[in-house]
Amino acid sequence: MKKLTGLLFACFTLLTTAEAQRSGNRIEPVLRKIADRIITETSYQFVNTQTGKTYETLKNVPFSLDIKVKSRYNDWHYTNGVLDIAMMELSNALKDPAYLNYVKQNMAFVFNPDNLDFFKSQYDTVSLQPKGLEAVSRYSWYMFFRMIRLDDYGTMAASLIDLYRRDQVPAYKKYIDRAAHTLRFQEPRLQDGTIARHFPHQMTIWADDLYMSVSLLARMGQLTGDRQYFDDAIHQVLQFHHYLWDPNKQIYYHCYYTDSHHNGVAYWGRCNGWIMMAQADLLTLLPKNHPQRAQLIKLFREEAEGIVRYQSASGLWHQLLDKTDSYLETSCSAMFTFSLARGVNQGWLEPDFAQAAYYGWKGLLTKVTDSGDVTGICPGTGIAPSTVVYYQRPQRTNLAMGEGPLLRAGAEMMTLKPYREIPASKTYHLVKDRSKK
Repeated sequence: MKKLTGLLFACFTLLTTAEAQRSGNRIEPVLRKIADRIITETSYQFVNTQTGKTYETLKNVPFSLDIKVKSRYNDWHYTNGVLDIAMMELSNALKDPAYLNYVKQNMAFVFNPDNLDFFKSQYDTVSLQPKGLEAVSRYSWYMFFRMIRLDDYGTMAASLIDLYRRDQVPAYKKYIDRAAHTLRFQEPRLQDGTIARHFPHQMTIWADDLYMSVSLLARMGQLTGDRQYFDDAIHQVLQFHHYLWDPNKQIYYHCYYTDSHHNGVAYWGRCNGWIMMAQADLLTLLPKNHPQRAQLIKLFREEAEGIVRYQSASGLWHQLLDKTDSYLETSCSAMFTFSLARGVNQGWLEPDFAQAAYYGWKGLLTKVTDSGDVTGICPGTGIAPSTVVYYQRPQRTNLAMGEGPLLRAGAEMMTLKPYREIPASKTYHLVKDRSKK
């Protein structure tokens, strides 16, 4: 009987592994279609917006405020940091250097001294004008130089760390160190150390900032071996949970206003996605023996249990998680799918959560066109006092805040084993007659 049971278990394992491999084979073409389209649309050129003239490099180009990067994928923007992380993970998953090389080329393009110096001159010229720090946002790479908000540097520096671990370019390390110092010592924080923003109210906690900060802090911890980075990342996770978690709905609010001591109105999909993805990144990089690891896994499980309650019949999640009349949104759905799959793959979640991840991926496939375009992405969204603002946010195609998480989700799904319930008959022997002692 034991031999038969062992044989059945071995067959089950082989079937499950084979099915996971077949699933991965079906996922790969979708991921390549999206990533290859992005590569094709990344021009590595500059354009004069007045004359239409393009340049491959800005070396010896006369100074002008009319010159910008041609492709949005070449801009220095937090969404492209997420995309670059995804491209490197995709390269690992597919064992294809093309996607890693894409990130290498992007960073080399930005850090080329001729290009960087040109846009630094633009930044310096505009920033010194009245209301200059507002005006600079119309110019390329302004976030690279400004570095006064987490959006300016958090995820871009995080992606740069992933690249630096492969290619130790000194200019990359210089930027990474500058970003880490800014985050630790200059980013606005409450007295308890929680990262906050000076707007829209004085010292508002934004859920989005958990990913903007933790993605960098966790990677700095791994890069340097300095535990203070991990401890700060953990502190942010715990504090954001304290301020933003709704124990009744089991999801997170978008914000907390410290001046009026109340949460905002919205359980926004993507802000919950940012939080869950931050937790997944931190747990992935955190040393296994860290004393607070079990506490973090407990919080991650609580969020997973909450998130799956709001998954729609399509497998996707809504723009406002608790409002089924809000549209089904791609970026948050991708973040949840990635996080659930990573959680099961790493053993932080029970295997049956794989079902939710598979339904999530199935739903995401409906948002990808035959040409590799990713649809249904909510653009950048600020804090709002009414849910109508979230309802009215448009749906866009091919924004990196949706493309990056979708690629991460697909890469993680490639190794996710399908969940199979144990037949009830296999548990019958566990039933005991308690009357017999």
